[in-house]
This record gives sequence, C-alpha cells and structure tokens, in this order.
Amino acid sequence: MADADTSVRRRKPESKTTIPNVEPVDSESDSGKELERQKTRQSRRKKTTPKTQLDDDDAYTTANLALDIVRVLTFIFLASCGLSYLISNGETFFWGMSNPPKYMKLDWWKKQITGPIYLTPSELALHDGSNTTLPIYLAINGTIFDVSANARTYGPGGSYQYFAGADASRGFVTGCFAEDRTADMRGVEDMFLPLDDPAVDAHWSAAELEAMKKTERDEAARKVHEGLKHWVDFFKNHGKYEFVGHVRQPAGWPETEPRRELCEPAAKGRKVRVVVEKGE
Repeated sequence: MADADTSVRRRKPESKTTIPNVEPVDSESDSGKELERQKTRQSRRKKTTPKTQLDDDDAYTTANLALDIVRVLTFIFLASCGLSYLISNGETFFWGMSNPPKYMKLDWWKKQITGPIYLTPSELALHDGSNTTLPIYLAINGTIFDVSANARTYGPGGSYQYFAGADASRGFVTGCFAEDRTADMRGVEDMFLPLDDPAVDAHWSAAELEAMKKTERDEAARKVHEGLKHWVDFFKNHGKYEFVGHVRQPAGWPETEPRRELCEPAAKGRKVRVVVEKGE
C-alpha cells in the first residue's frame, strides 16, 4: 500500500484567476465626449494655424518697432538738448546760438580737410569786406584769420577796418592803424628806445653808454615781440575767428621796400634817458 501510495503523483493546485470588476460602459456617452474633444482640438488647430501665428507675430513686431523708434527719438532729442545747453554755455537748448562754435560750422570742417591756404598780399586785399560774397580776412605776423563773424568791426566803416584784407602787423604794435597797414616790422623797436640827448648822455662814460644802449635795444625787441604775440594769440584763441592760412610774401621782401619811419604817435611816446643819481 505504501508503494502504491507513493506511486500516485500529486496534482498541482489549480491557480485561481481573478476576474476584474468591469463597470458597464455607456458607449453613447463616451462617444459623445470623444466627439466634443475632437471638436475642441480642431478649433484650437484652426486658431493656431501658421497664418494666424504669423499675423500675431507681425502685430507684436510692429508694435515693438514703433515703441523702439519712439524711445530712440526721445533719447536723441533729450541728448541734443543737453549737448546744446553745454556747448552754448547755457544760452539755448535748441542750437539757436547767435555765434555757434567753429567746429559746428561746415566751412570749418572743409578747411580741416583741404588744409591752410596761401594768399599773396594782392589776393588777401580782396577780402577786406567790400565784396560781400567773400569772407573777411586779416593777417598778423603772416597768419591769416577769418573775422567774418565780426563784420561790423572789421568790415567797411568798422573801427578796425584797416586790418581787413592786409597783414597790418606793424599797426597792431604801433597803434597807427591807417599809416602802418603793413607787415614790415623794421624799426618798430625804436618806439621803445629812449632819445639820445648829449647833455643827459654825458653822465655816462662811452663804455657805460654803449652797454646801456645794448640793454635798451634788447628790451625794446622783447616788447615788440610781446606786443605782436599778444595779438597773434588773441586771434588764434578767439572763439569766433578761424585760422585760414598764411601770407605768401614776394621774394626778397621786406628789403624790396623802403624802410619806414615811426608814425607820429609812436615817435611822440619816446623820452630821453633818465639820470639816476648814485645813492637813490
């Protein structure tokens, strides 16, 4: 019996299969919801077509561009007002200056490109203000300046009309505008030299007098140089007047012209030497 029992094979237990609980489905309700979802998706696709999206982008871009243009124009306007105020030293916000700086004039920039001009005395004479189509030029120490900005002073009838259309360096130092309308500076230093007077000069020995005269000549030359330099710097650094070029004098000048005498006002300013007593 034992052998018979052992020969009997045991059966595997049958697995229990679980049947999921499936709720009944309302096919009509689900199909209706699915149709609604499809309609919603189609509606969204219609709204976001490439053409619609492009139109939206164009509208956005145009609005932004217009706003950017307004911002840039506003910035330029405010910057222009501020710059005008600074350059005009508080005169105006809108560039309406009566005498704008030279670097704001077109002619000034043209001259920077073309470089200085060279005029002969006869060519310079054409710029004395009598021809209103030409600028007014004056020269000092061989340098030409445009003084058209002050035509009332340097033009015909002006208080300094003698300086226009010429290099009147001599007149700038001597003060004789009409008589010394020339660039020849020879003998101008005499106006700063004392007059020789034998009675007064007898107080010094010949050697002392010679040394004194040398010192006087050096001092007179220094005064002429400083007097001329003062006016050169005046025109050079003036805000209204512009450097134009140089005067081209003829060969051999000024020896080709006779030496001038001192004009009367300059000659009258000379005095005899002063004797300084010892101990004073």
